[in-house]
Amino acid sequence: MGAQLRVYKRRIKSVTATKKITKAMEMIAASRIVKAQRQVAASTPYASELTRAVTAVATGSNTKHALTTEVENPVRVAVLLVTSDRGLAGGYSSNAIKAAGQLTERLKAEGKDVVTYIVGRKGVAYYGFRELPVAESWTGFTDSPTYADAKRVAGPLIEAVQRDTAEGGVDELHIVFTEFVSMMTQTPVEKRLLPLSLEATEEETAKDKILPLFDFEPSDEAVLDALLPRYVESRIYNALLQAAASEHAARRRAMKSATDNAEELIKSLSRLANAARQAEITQEISEIVGGASALADATAGSDR
Repeated sequence: MGAQLRVYKRRIKSVTATKKITKAMEMIAASRIVKAQRQVAASTPYASELTRAVTAVATGSNTKHALTTEVENPVRVAVLLVTSDRGLAGGYSSNAIKAAGQLTERLKAEGKDVVTYIVGRKGVAYYGFRELPVAESWTGFTDSPTYADAKRVAGPLIEAVQRDTAEGGVDELHIVFTEFVSMMTQTPVEKRLLPLSLEATEEETAKDKILPLFDFEPSDEAVLDALLPRYVESRIYNALLQAAASEHAARRRAMKSATDNAEELIKSLSRLANAARQAEITQEISEIVGGASALADATAGSDR
C-alpha cells in the first residue's frame, strides 16, 4: 500500500510541474496576442489602400498586366501555405494544411499544375514526411513576422508570376492562411492574390466611394510594374500577421485546456492518494490491534 501511495505522489508532482509550464505558456501567448492584433490593425489600412490604388490603375487603363489580367487557360498556379514553426497550438497548423490540400485538389481537378510554397516548420515537416514536392520554404519567424520576412517570401513568388509558364512561371498566385476573427475563432481561408479580381476588389475598397481618375506617368504599365511587388508584399505581410495572431490565440486556448485538464488530474490523483493513505492507516491500526490482542491472549495463557 505504501508503494502505491508513493506512485500517486510522484504523478501528482509530475502533473503539477506540467501545469506550471502550460500556465506559463498560456500567459505568454495571451500577452503576444495583443501585440499581434495591433500589428494586424496597423497593416490592414495600408494593404487596403494599396489594393484600392491598384484597382484604380487597372480600371483606368487597358494594359494587359500580370497583376490584373486573367489568363484564358491557366496551366500552372502557385499556392503559398502559412503554418507555424512550433506546436502546442491545437489544430492550428493541421487545419491550414487541410485547407491547402483541398485547394490543391480543386486546382488539379481543373487541370492546373500546382507549385507549393510553405511558411512554417509544421507545413514543411508535413510535406517532407509525405514526400510531397515543395518549391521553396521559409521558417523561423511565424510567431513574430516582419515586413522584411514578407519581402523575402514574396520575392520568389513575384519572379514566378513574371516568368512565362514555359520557363517555369505561374499564371495565378493563391495563399492559404488562418484568419484571426476573435480570441475564440480562427478560420483557415484561401485567397487568390494574382491576378487581382477587380469586381471583388471594387466592392471591398470602393463601396460608396467613387474611384478618382488618374494620369499615369511615365505609363500605366510602369505604374503597375511598380505596384505589383508592393501589393504582393503587403498582402503576404497582412496574412502573416493574421496567422501569427491566430497561432497565439490557438496556443493560448490549447494551453488553457491543458492547464484545466492538469488541475482535474491533480484532484483525481489527490483523492486516490488520500484513499491509499487512509487504507494504509487502517491497515496499520488493524495490525496494531491484532498484535495487541495476540499479546494479551499470550499473557493470559501464561498466567494460567
